[in-house]
Amino acid sequence: MEFLFTDWLGTPVWFWAAFITIVIALTAFDLGILHKEDKELGIGESLKLSVFYIGVALLFGAWVWVERGASAGMEYYTGFFIEKALSIDNVFVISLIFTYFAIPAKYQYRALLWGIMAVIVLRGLMIAGGAALLAEAYWVLYLFAAFLIVTGIKMFFAGDEPMDVGKNPVIRWISKHMRVTKELHDQHFFVKVPDSKTGKLVTAATPLFLALVVINLADLVFALDSVPAIFAITTDTFIVYTSNIFAILGLRALYFALAAMVHRFHYLKYALAAVLVFIGSKIFVTDFLLDGGKLPAWISLGVTFGLIAAGVLYSLWKTRGAEEPNWPAGPESSTPAEAVANGTKGG
Repeated sequence: MEFLFTDWLGTPVWFWAAFITIVIALTAFDLGILHKEDKELGIGESLKLSVFYIGVALLFGAWVWVERGASAGMEYYTGFFIEKALSIDNVFVISLIFTYFAIPAKYQYRALLWGIMAVIVLRGLMIAGGAALLAEAYWVLYLFAAFLIVTGIKMFFAGDEPMDVGKNPVIRWISKHMRVTKELHDQHFFVKVPDSKTGKLVTAATPLFLALVVINLADLVFALDSVPAIFAITTDTFIVYTSNIFAILGLRALYFALAAMVHRFHYLKYALAAVLVFIGSKIFVTDFLLDGGKLPAWISLGVTFGLIAAGVLYSLWKTRGAEEPNWPAGPESSTPAEAVANGTKGG
């Protein structure tokens, strides 16, 4: 029992154990009970699940607040709100990916689940790497802050050109070096198919696997913004990781509620840009203008929440009555796998 009270990455082991237990329980409940069979998730059920996941995340933040103090609690909530807002951009990209590969709605939830499982590991590695860098050299935080400011400014002036899934180099490489079936095989990522030359059964990837790969690659790109943003709020690894993961856990439920209306959040990117600039600037202000003094956590939380709320409300008001755009799929003459790259080995 003494082991549970020893520190790991600056936080008692039992805190980490409680967090991991909650994540495993939520995943098992989601996959094993709620969605044991593949089915299309309706908007109503999606909204209920989203409220449930957000509720669990907020309760966890309250627990952190009680156990570790108000400052830690507010840092957790600030990180959670930033990551949750950034996930709306994730929804936009995921919608493009599923449309391109012509993935039916009833298979999207399972693909998102496995994608999020991979994200939990990948984000953990990125956060661990960031924490190790900051432990060795504090000045790395200035690089994070500068990166956030530059990224925020670029977001203000970025165009609305949608991501071109078919030109993703990793997907083109997979399509050329792996057997990829020309059609979906239900919820399977890999299937056995006859070899075109020998007739023997061989393993081949499906378009659903390609979609899963692109989703995880897209998340790595988004993590380049979100991970430095949370480190700019706090260097507490426990707060950074838990706020990040709780925001991501509810993404698959949130996706089905927002996918049909993601175009309504067009102006949110400007609010997110302002948040990134604010968080990045805060590091330089506190270290150089306040002589290392710390900006109260409630100010960071208030500014972050206020900007995001303003972006959401203004977007909904400005885009009222707007029709959902038709995102481009692969070429009509091709199957989803063929649309990615010519010369695929095929099934």
